[in-house]
Amino acid sequence: MARALDKNYFKNSKNFGIWCKKLNYASIEEQAQRYSALTEGLFGKISFFSSSGRVELVGNHTDHNHGLVLAATVNLDTAAAVTAREDGVIVIKSAGYPDVRVSVDDIAVNPKEYGDSHALVRGVVKGFIDRGFKVGGFNANTHSNIFKGAGVSSSAAFELLICEILNVLYNDGKIDFVTKALIAQFAENKYFGKPSGLMDQLTISRGGVSYMDFEDAVHPSSFSVEWKFENITPIIINCGGDHCNLTDEYAAIREDMKKVSAALGKECLREVDEKIFYDNIALLHKRCGGRAVLRAKHFFEENIRVKKALAAINNNDEKLFIDCINASGVSSYEQLQNCYPAFDREQNIPLALQLANTRDCVKAARVHGGGFAGTILVFADKEKADGFIDYMAGIFGRENIFSLSMRGLGATMLEV
Repeated sequence: MARALDKNYFKNSKNFGIWCKKLNYASIEEQAQRYSALTEGLFGKISFFSSSGRVELVGNHTDHNHGLVLAATVNLDTAAAVTAREDGVIVIKSAGYPDVRVSVDDIAVNPKEYGDSHALVRGVVKGFIDRGFKVGGFNANTHSNIFKGAGVSSSAAFELLICEILNVLYNDGKIDFVTKALIAQFAENKYFGKPSGLMDQLTISRGGVSYMDFEDAVHPSSFSVEWKFENITPIIINCGGDHCNLTDEYAAIREDMKKVSAALGKECLREVDEKIFYDNIALLHKRCGGRAVLRAKHFFEENIRVKKALAAINNNDEKLFIDCINASGVSSYEQLQNCYPAFDREQNIPLALQLANTRDCVKAARVHGGGFAGTILVFADKEKADGFIDYMAGIFGRENIFSLSMRGLGATMLEV
C-alpha cells in the first residue's frame, strides 16, 4: 500500500467510530482526515496508535519525593500510522519536524541528543532490551495536537507511543502498563536529560483518572477513579513561554526537597515524619534555607489534598474537589514557587491566573504541570465555559485555549 487510505475508509468504518468515542475525539470527520493523511507513503499492513496528553489534577511536584498524585488522560494526543520494518531501523516522520531515524543496534547514551526525540527512542529501545523484551524496526507517520513544552506531557506521550508500538509489533501486547511507564521514565531521565518523576508516564500508560501512590517508586500503587463532575469543564490555557529550557528550575525543586529530607536523615520527604518536620523548622531554615522549607511544607500539605480530592470525587462532592484544586494552586504559587522563574519579567502564568479568577464562571484555577512557563488549568461552569474561552482567547489567542474532556485510555492501538 503506497497511496493514502481515503478519509471515507475511516468515516465508513464502524470500528473507527467506536474508537473515536473511546478517545473522546470531538469530530469523526476531522479525525478521518487526520488518520487518512498519516497513511501517506506507507507500504504493507498499517496499524494505528494514539498516545494521550495528561492533566495533573492534584499533586504538584510530589511524585519525585514518593508522594501522592491524582492525574488524568485527556483528548489531546499523538496519533500514528505504523508499519513494521525488517532491518531494525525505526523511522518516525512528523510534519514540521526533522525525521527521527534510529537503529535498534545503536542505543548508546549521547549527551548531544539531550532534549531530542532520537534520545527518547534510543532510551525506550534500551529499556526494552534490558528487560528481555523484543525490539525491531518500524515506520511511523505521526501527528500531535499536544503542544510541546507547555506542561501536558508531550515527551511522555511520545515515549509511551514508542513503547506501545514495540509492545504490539514485537511483544504480542503483553507488557503491563507499569513496566511501560518505567521504561518511558528511564528514557526521559537517562537519555533525554530531564529528571522527571514517574507521574506523567504512569498516567498516560494506564489511562483514565488515576490515583497514584509513589511510596514504592519502582512498583507504585495506583487505581482508576470514576470521574463524576460533568457540570464543570476542564480548560488548559497555554499562557506563553516554553518550559523546555527550564530543566534547572525543575531540578531545583527536587534538590530543595532532598536537602530537607537529608537534614532529617532520610532519602526523601515521604520517609520523613510530618511532625518531626514541623518540630525542626528552625533547624531546617538554618541548614536548607527558607525556600527549601516552604517547598517541603507544600509536599506534606499537597499529599493531604490528594486524599481529600479523591474522597471528593468518590463522594461526588464538587465543592470539596474545587476547594482542593484552589488550595493546591495557592500552595504551588506561594510555597512551591513554580509559577514563574526568578528571571522572568513576562509572568504569563500569574497574569492568566489573576484574569481567570476575575470571571464568575471559574470555579478553580491553578498552575499546571511542572510550572515556570506553559499552562494553567481552569475548571469552569460548563454552561458558561464558551464565554470564558472567548475572553481568554482575546488575550492569549484562540489556538492556545483547549477545552478538554477526560479520556479513558492512554497509549493504545486502535483496532480499525
